[in-house]
Amino acid sequence: MSETLTILDRLIGFETVTNTSNLELAGYAENHLKARGFRVTRLPSHCGEKLGLYAEIGPAGDGVMLSAHTDVVPVEGQNWSKPPFRLTQDMDRLYGRGTTDMKGYVASMLSLADRVAAKDLREPLKMVLSYDEEIGCVGMQEMLERLAPLIGQPRACFVGEPTEMQVAVGHKGKAALRARCFGQSGHSALAPKFVSALHLATDMVAELRTIQTTYEQNGARDLAYSVPFTTFHVGTLNGGTALNIVPDHAELAFEYRHLAADSGKKILTEIEQMARSVAAPFRARYPEARIEIEQYNAYPGLDVSPNEGVTALAQKLAQTNETTKVAFGTEAGFFSELGIPTVVCGPGSMEGQGHKPDEYLSLSQLAACDAMMDRILDDISS
Repeated sequence: MSETLTILDRLIGFETVTNTSNLELAGYAENHLKARGFRVTRLPSHCGEKLGLYAEIGPAGDGVMLSAHTDVVPVEGQNWSKPPFRLTQDMDRLYGRGTTDMKGYVASMLSLADRVAAKDLREPLKMVLSYDEEIGCVGMQEMLERLAPLIGQPRACFVGEPTEMQVAVGHKGKAALRARCFGQSGHSALAPKFVSALHLATDMVAELRTIQTTYEQNGARDLAYSVPFTTFHVGTLNGGTALNIVPDHAELAFEYRHLAADSGKKILTEIEQMARSVAAPFRARYPEARIEIEQYNAYPGLDVSPNEGVTALAQKLAQTNETTKVAFGTEAGFFSELGIPTVVCGPGSMEGQGHKPDEYLSLSQLAACDAMMDRILDDISS
């Protein structure tokens, strides 16, 4: 595992927080893969400050694909006892931002590249490295149109988000939205004569709580999740400029995370209808009162049958008989929507370590990931 640790040390040293560039890390990975015979395609971001990679080696064909993201969450405001951007080993623990989420898996992927050359491949090994996953799979959404023709139809895709090396066959989809509420301004001494945008906004919050109750009581349920129903959450609410002015504009940001059985498009339609219903009573006093809904980001969920071939293959490679579902979103849903059999399986614990200070990955988890990589290589070799 020494090569994996050497690579991980380099990867942790690249400060690829989502508001910074990942070009240095991507360049390192590109050179590493090319030097070992991989054919690499660069997939730059629209802004030019981020870079995704697609790499493959071996004969033409479907093959097996590994996928990971290169960005990490910020460390500001967190109390770290160890340097976040320098790999520090303490007993069985490897400390550093991204060790678990998910540079440990990236290091294992790149280490596998060293061992590929010694094998006679009967089908290709494919790799995808993305950017800006931590802000809602934004990088994959930018990459996908160019990426899809390159990857073809692998017979299996493994996304290495931290699952403690368990085979995750599902996660919820997510949509992030804004509700812009428009009322009319006036002097607060005459407040009842005007329509406060904050009243529209708070009524919208109340209706979102109502729809949450409806889905909790009557919607689909999946007991594999710790929260087994579709959820709604309001994150921010802003409006008003001074206490003595009736606000004419307010905005709230909210999300829903939906089970596969609850259609995201249907939920969005329900929310848009709700917004119109909330605004309707205010129009008697102010015809321009309204709520505009904008969906500014979304990613699909993942729902794979435990009986599918990719699940059995992943269990064999990870040496487990169990499956699980995870609370967090991943890029796996995008590959699944392309018809590629996809599961999530990677080292580390998202609940225990993801996005936390003194993030660490255990040596045993990294060793288990390396062992799975070896089995993947054996699976695609002659």
